[in-house]
Amino acid sequence: MRGKKREPFKYRILVHYSREDEGYIAVVPELRGCSAWGETEVEALQSVEQAAAAWLESAKANDIEIPAPVDEQRVSGKYALRLPPDLYKELLFEAKTQGTSLNRLMVYKLSKAM
Repeated sequence: MRGKKREPFKYRILVHYSREDEGYIAVVPELRGCSAWGETEVEALQSVEQAAAAWLESAKANDIEIPAPVDEQRVSGKYALRLPPDLYKELLFEAKTQGTSLNRLMVYKLSKAM
C-alpha cells in the first residue's frame, strides 16, 4: 500500500542568512509569523514547510482565515495610488518629456526598483 501523495507547497518562501542566528531563516510571508531556522538553506526550507503545515492545521482547527497563495490569486493589475500634487506634477512632466504615458512611466520606475 502506498502512502498519501504529498500536495505541492504553493506559498512563496524567502530564505536569508542570519549572522545573528548563525544559520538560515526561511519565512512564508503570506502566513503571518510562519518562519523556521536551519544550518543550511535546505534545512531551513524543510523546516519552514513543516512549520507551514502546522500553521495551516492550526488555522483550520481554530477557524482562522487561510490566505490563498499570491500566485493563485486573480488580480486585475489595477492599483489606485494617491500622490502628493507636487510629485504627481513632476512625474506627469517627466512622462510628457519622454513622450510616454504616466502609467508607463510609473510601471517602468517600479520595475526598475524591483
